[in-house]
Amino acid sequence: MTKHILITGGAGFLGSHLCERLLHEGNDIICLDNFFTGDKKNIDHLLQNPRFELIRHDIINPIYLEVDEIYNLACPASPVHYQYNPIKTIKTNVMGAINVLGIAKRTKAKVLQASTSEIYGDPEVHPQNESYWGKVNPIGVRSCYDEGKRAAECLMMDYRRQNSVNVKIVRIFNTYGPRMAVNDGRVVSNFIIQALEGKKITVYGDGSHTRSFCYVDDVIDGLIKMMNSSDEFYGPVNIGNAAEFTILELAKTVIGMTKSNSEIEFLPLPADDPVQRRPDITLAAEMIGWKPKINLETGLLRTIEYFRKILKIP
Repeated sequence: MTKHILITGGAGFLGSHLCERLLHEGNDIICLDNFFTGDKKNIDHLLQNPRFELIRHDIINPIYLEVDEIYNLACPASPVHYQYNPIKTIKTNVMGAINVLGIAKRTKAKVLQASTSEIYGDPEVHPQNESYWGKVNPIGVRSCYDEGKRAAECLMMDYRRQNSVNVKIVRIFNTYGPRMAVNDGRVVSNFIIQALEGKKITVYGDGSHTRSFCYVDDVIDGLIKMMNSSDEFYGPVNIGNAAEFTILELAKTVIGMTKSNSEIEFLPLPADDPVQRRPDITLAAEMIGWKPKINLETGLLRTIEYFRKILKIP
């Protein structure tokens, strides 16, 4: 049976991959984006498909659509972008969630909220599991995103409890892969572009802080599995790769894989930047049968190849 699916933020990095996958599975897709950080190039190849519809709209403002499922991905997701306009960021998280939930309440649609590992802030628990409430600075430079996503989770649960809206919450950890924006400031794209262009690799802090990197195809699998899981399971559930690397290890790996002569430059650590980040993905394995399949080296090879093409570097 064909489903009518709304994807907010559908022209973004994750959203465009999700549009592509769900379209391939035979669904009717409405891609909604205001192009604040999304890029039409990401979904150009889908525009001729009669099952695909693009709407330029800011989810901060109400919209009335008839759909069966909603994936709410609309929000700047990198520090460079969400700190550029912090008020816009928190409005997208809070008012966007309210508008999405309004559609879901009216149409009885199922809604999946793309939350984030930033929920956990600079964690005191390692690895982070879903029962941990986090350690977030509510007035810091990152709080527009961190607290915005926490508020969106609150709204999802209140609409479930008060209005019986069928919600799903996933907490996405660092994701990378083709279609990352060149200027988004995320560590994987930063390192690859700097290495390919022979520039200094900028490591913030001493490089000992850690991250876990999940390839985009694995994340998309997780989102779809969660959406299709039992209505009794609504999360939150972590979606990420449990393999943990220091930032310095990542920098050296990228330099080696690109055969770059780039040197590493150490810069001060940004405010409220988490020291450790690794998901406990036990719940995802148990409840939705999900675990990542693509290791870092394989994912980096594909991502490096993508950036070679768009930067026109042989």
